[in-house]
Amino acid sequence: MGEKKKVIRLIDLGEVPPVRSQTCYHAVGYAFGPETPDSIILVSPKTPYVCVGFHQEVEREVDLEYCQQAGLPVYRREVGGGAVYLDRHQLFVQWIFHPESLPQSLEEKFKFYVEPMIRTYRAIGIEASFRPINDIHVSGKKIGGTGAARIGQAEVLVGSFMFDFDKKTMAQVLRVSSEKMRDKVFQSLEQYLTTMKELLGKAPERERVKEIYLQQVSELLGAEVREGGMNEAELTEAERLDQLFQSPDWIFQKGPLRPPAVKIHEDVHVQEIDYKAPGGLIRLTARTRGQRLDAVWISGDFTAIPKEAVTDLEKALSGVTLEEKSVTEALSRALEESGLYCPGVELAHWVSALLKIRENLPPQ
Repeated sequence: MGEKKKVIRLIDLGEVPPVRSQTCYHAVGYAFGPETPDSIILVSPKTPYVCVGFHQEVEREVDLEYCQQAGLPVYRREVGGGAVYLDRHQLFVQWIFHPESLPQSLEEKFKFYVEPMIRTYRAIGIEASFRPINDIHVSGKKIGGTGAARIGQAEVLVGSFMFDFDKKTMAQVLRVSSEKMRDKVFQSLEQYLTTMKELLGKAPERERVKEIYLQQVSELLGAEVREGGMNEAELTEAERLDQLFQSPDWIFQKGPLRPPAVKIHEDVHVQEIDYKAPGGLIRLTARTRGQRLDAVWISGDFTAIPKEAVTDLEKALSGVTLEEKSVTEALSRALEESGLYCPGVELAHWVSALLKIRENLPPQ
């Protein structure tokens, strides 16, 4: 007798209300247990929305006034990355897997996750390839990014097939310093992002893309992909998360300057710095007392695993003297203890970001 083939549950939700297109994979993650099969969700939102990464501050990243006028809801996901405009022209591909079903390193996880997508693109005539850390490119243009998180007991990887993309609206929803800057954003999207519709002249049939993709998954993972649905526990969790993800407390968290009830005097200063690491933007909001870091809030569009470790890092840095040796030692210890891993953001990047705070302080 041959070895029994592994089964992957397919949850094909079709088109759902926008918030459910995010809460569905979170719900499966939180309800995940030892007996839950590795699961793949295919889903698209019925109507457009804007979604921000877990570590971002909504007011700093999104033009909320424009979104309100355009009737675009804004949600926060529990996966890292940046703010993005989403609509029915993207087919979301969400993996909720047991950790042991995936490679150990995050870079290898991303590579493993995108391989069936890349093969699907190639099968329909698009020469896609993996670009580390977590993008899919075609001739130097991005046709998809991915995100990762640990949700409950599950490892979650998310991305999408780009049938079409509204670059103009994407440029509109982002908060930028000027209209000139907005024009530059749009030009950059035009120059460096592409879609199936652009490359093929028209978007392919969605069912054909799904069929090819699931065949590639089955072959690459040596598994039977068996259609199923969300169980009762997962649906209950999704309904709870639908409410949470639409609540202002959740959407607008991570905003320490909104505004804090802090009296600033003499040697106390509050400032913001941005530092661009290879793995994404680090944004630090810091309160200093003299040359010491009194408190720091970390945000940005990097990917953090596990996401809760960012809070541990913030706590560990409180009280650190802003000189290279102290900062390096504190960060090294804190990163090790928290288990925080950010692809493309190394110890040296965190040190450089924190030392930028010192540059803006008055001389002692």
